[in-house]
Amino acid sequence: MNKDMFTILALTTLWTLIVAGLGAAILWQFRRRSLRITMIVAALAPMAAALAAVLQSVRAMFISEHDSWVVLWTLAFAALLGLGMSVLLGHWISTGSRDVGRRLRHLGTSYEPTAELTGAVPAELAELTDELEMTRRKLAASHERERALEASRRELVAFMSHDLRTPLAGLRAVSEGLEDGVIDDVPGALRQMRATVDRMTGLVDDLFELSRLSAAPPPRHRSAVSLRELAEDVAGENGEHARSSGVRLAVSTPTDDDRLAVQGDPDELTRAVTNLVGNAIRHTAPGGTVTLAVDREPDGRVRLAVRDGCGGIPSDDLDRVFDIGWRGDEQRTPESASTGEGARSSGGGLGLAIARGVVESHDGNIAVSNIDGGCAFQIDLPASV
Repeated sequence: MNKDMFTILALTTLWTLIVAGLGAAILWQFRRRSLRITMIVAALAPMAAALAAVLQSVRAMFISEHDSWVVLWTLAFAALLGLGMSVLLGHWISTGSRDVGRRLRHLGTSYEPTAELTGAVPAELAELTDELEMTRRKLAASHERERALEASRRELVAFMSHDLRTPLAGLRAVSEGLEDGVIDDVPGALRQMRATVDRMTGLVDDLFELSRLSAAPPPRHRSAVSLRELAEDVAGENGEHARSSGVRLAVSTPTDDDRLAVQGDPDELTRAVTNLVGNAIRHTAPGGTVTLAVDREPDGRVRLAVRDGCGGIPSDDLDRVFDIGWRGDEQRTPESASTGEGARSSGGGLGLAIARGVVESHDGNIAVSNIDGGCAFQIDLPASV
């Protein structure tokens, strides 16, 4: 390497280090400023280093005047190109950053859909924007569920207050009548009071069961439960209720010897199915039929369906059937409330919510759909291994 080449390399290295130091100092001063400014500085620093090295080489007479002007013009156009590209890239990044900041500021406080990101932004910022939009949608859905749950709780308090206040008023009236001696049929009055107390006890038991399911207690000991046998037992226990209501109660199971077993708590599953059957009997007109059908699905899961003759559920109410405290009829007090007959069957609008809680705690699904002349509640549970 000759002496001139060594001198050129030394000068170039020296001025590059000097300009790099100045650029680093400028970047440090602008570290809290806009990214657009820092990108412009980063783009101009190499051009300034090359320009300083060329000018020093011209002064040292290593480059002719003609050649030096060619190099200077080339560096000038390259600097302009680098400056323009850095400004454009800085604009894209700044636009995307502002949009991300705006979405972050509204995250958790506003659940309205945000405007789509316009313009060209880097892929990383676009991906981050998409993630924020997905998070907003999840938060919006969670917010809607929370609002629906709060509304359901308020309805439950109102319904339960009504359902408890009515029998309490009846108890007060009967007790005052017995105290004043104006009731001749004392045994009948006592039976009515006992039936009313039983109905109130049933409402309190439903509230306790629902709170227990909502509290997610430690899992109970579970064993293999035959849904086939469970359906037959529930049908037997509710046979008298169905006959007194003029409803036929039938059980449909496969003809083979498959027990259609699932892993679960037999008492909880029995209560869930009993709630569905009692609800079906109450809403089926006299002369109708309630059918319990148990079968195995192609995917191996076991399905238990309760089909009734209620006439169907309005499509707007299908999504609310399992809400806490929801009841399809406008009359909140059943006819039996005043007489004490069939008190346990009236319920407080919690039976279907309890059934859903039990099924979901067993890793199953429960759904309702309209069929010809009525509706069908279907429970899908994993088969016992």
